[in-house]
Amino acid sequence: MTVSVEQARLTAAFLLEGPLPRRWSHVRAVGTKAEAIAGAVAEADRVVLAAAAWLHDVGYSPDLVDTGFHSLDGARWLRANGFDERVTALVAHHSCAWLEAEERGLGEVLAAEFPREVSSVADGLCYCDMTTGPDGQSLDVPARLAEIRSRYGPDALVTRFITRAEPDILAAAERTQTRLTAAGIAQPI
Repeated sequence: MTVSVEQARLTAAFLLEGPLPRRWSHVRAVGTKAEAIAGAVAEADRVVLAAAAWLHDVGYSPDLVDTGFHSLDGARWLRANGFDERVTALVAHHSCAWLEAEERGLGEVLAAEFPREVSSVADGLCYCDMTTGPDGQSLDVPARLAEIRSRYGPDALVTRFITRAEPDILAAAERTQTRLTAAGIAQPI
């Protein structure tokens, strides 16, 4: 099924707004930011970027938790509910989630179920997520990475993952910033 930005927004709100208002604040800001920077990707990809941004954290919804790995849980739910395959795969792999999957022993499972896209859309999704704090505030990437490490603590699985992912996240953000500049779009951070 082709997904619309409005459908993605309503789905995320339904799953997150009530049970996880702080997560909803983050998602709302990420989705809004993706809509604002969509001109940095091909016209055919703009809805995909925005929809994936709105849906990227639905796997945190208490109703969707299965493995405890939000990227995989969210993507599985989206697939089971007929959402666009490309959007679903972007959710599965957003913000270097394949590295977190490896830390969780789920790397092969994620790779087998969802293809990983390397594109301006995947970069843009990572940029929007990694420049938005947990309360929806705009942060630069180093500040966002520091916030994640601080929130989870030095010995946490997520901290190990984010340390491994940092070079890839920084590179995706830099590529997106270059695309924004080339497109004449003011960077929202």
